Amino acid sequence: MRKPLLAVLVATILAGILAAQEAAVKAGAGTSPAGEKGQWVSVSDAVLAALSGGDTKPNPFTSATAGVTVDRTNGDVYMIVNDKGVWKSTDKGATFQGVTPPKTITGRCETPFSLNMDPNGGRLMCFMIYGSAGATDDAGKTWAKSKVGHLDFGAVDWEGTGKVMLAIVHESGGKLMLTTDGGANWKELGKGFQGPVGVFDEKTLLAGKKGEGLVRSADGGATWAKVADPGTSAQVVYVFKGAAYLMTEKGLLASKDKGATWAVQGAAVKAAIGPYFGKDENHMVAVGPAGIYRTKDAGKTWDVVAPLAPRIDYKGAGCCYAWDPVNNIFYASQMGKPTFKLQLQ
Repeated sequence: MRKPLLAVLVATILAGILAAQEAAVKAGAGTSPAGEKGQWVSVSDAVLAALSGGDTKPNPFTSATAGVTVDRTNGDVYMIVNDKGVWKSTDKGATFQGVTPPKTITGRCETPFSLNMDPNGGRLMCFMIYGSAGATDDAGKTWAKSKVGHLDFGAVDWEGTGKVMLAIVHESGGKLMLTTDGGANWKELGKGFQGPVGVFDEKTLLAGKKGEGLVRSADGGATWAKVADPGTSAQVVYVFKGAAYLMTEKGLLASKDKGATWAVQGAAVKAAIGPYFGKDENHMVAVGPAGIYRTKDAGKTWDVVAPLAPRIDYKGAGCCYAWDPVNNIFYASQMGKPTFKLQLQ
């Protein structure tokens, strides 16, 4: 019995994608030039060239990168190739290998922290738009697909179960979704929300609300109360060693009581991407219009240590940075562009 034409076409396309990924891995797994220290260089060229199949004018929304993050404990890099899943490097961005099975993690990232990495390492949640979201709890060896996709960005209770997540649905009028089982089931908490989002446990949640600032719920999203007015800020509140941190253009906001009260910690710094943690809670970097800032004293002082990446629009859709404190390397990515690396001196 002959197979239907549609089934044949689907099988052919899937086989082509898998063959391209295999070719990329065999071709040095995506080897890229090391570059000079202190200079931004692309680390995604070899992977993209292998996956393009020789296409000289690939579609930037399907044939480029869109998201990068780093495991701060060991320097492993995770990069999104649009519609082709997660690619991982264990050698400081020199080579990459695809680590997600087909149809597990698809689409692309359009905001910073779409890739939400556990500060304690090993676990990663990918909040993807125009595709499937999903997570790994073993550094990319296995993946669990989320029942709900098309998510802009989200927060995870990394210091708790790692299963409670709060996310915004893309182009939905600010629909806020909550899962307490790692994405197997989701509950809608209403519309009109925006970043930042944060989560301590299944009852204690944070979210931006249009016209209200940062609001907090202590009952799983049933009721909300305003707790801060952060202005321009990062999309995600990070909880690290019991404290909550939110990078804003007013400075680093911090809370020591599960988001009930907030105060600027340290000196003012105009940055709205971050913070990314280094060796401890005193060692952080953040990204602003003037470049990449670093503090070694919990924000008392900040110094610009690196320029912004070329071709990456700080205020543009999908602008994403990552920091490898183990090897003193920064990475940058943006929807439809290469992924860049900067090795500090």
